Amino acid sequence: MSLTVATLIPGLLLLALGGPLLLNHSGYAAALKAFPRSTVAAYVFFSAGAAWFLNAIWHLSAADFGDYHVLLFFAFAVIAVLSFSCVPDFLAVRGACVLVLMGAMPLLDAAYMEEPQQRKLMVAAVYVAIALAIWLGAQPYRLRDFIAWLFARPGRARTVGGALAGYGLLLCGVAFTY
Repeated sequence: MSLTVATLIPGLLLLALGGPLLLNHSGYAAALKAFPRSTVAAYVFFSAGAAWFLNAIWHLSAADFGDYHVLLFFAFAVIAVLSFSCVPDFLAVRGACVLVLMGAMPLLDAAYMEEPQQRKLMVAAVYVAIALAIWLGAQPYRLRDFIAWLFARPGRARTVGGALAGYGLLLCGVAFTY
């Protein structure tokens, strides 16, 4: 993946997350409030995250538990399937966290040892996303609490949306300066 594409991806994602908040879109607000406990979102995000993770496990090299990759694959596959019945609460949040963690590696790999200093804007956003994904993966109810806080006062959602969309625009602009 090129550095331009690796910078555009987080920029466009931040625009997609922040733009509707900035525009005060009521349908987006309702979907955001329902997201943490949504069964449909859990199936989409957790299934996609589990599939991506299982693909990574299947392609482990011999140096990375490669001799046991089949055993690890089936163990994690069973855990993923059982997650839907044993721990269904906030599974959408956990799935989104898995996707963030799995998606961070290709983005950071694209910026590794590259010369332009602007790449640090993308790398900083990815590291913040990694930290949030680890925190929310361990305590997924915190996302529900954050969303409740976000919509408790009318101006908060627009302010946070403006900050996200603004940083997304900055990343999209920076992507074309390499």
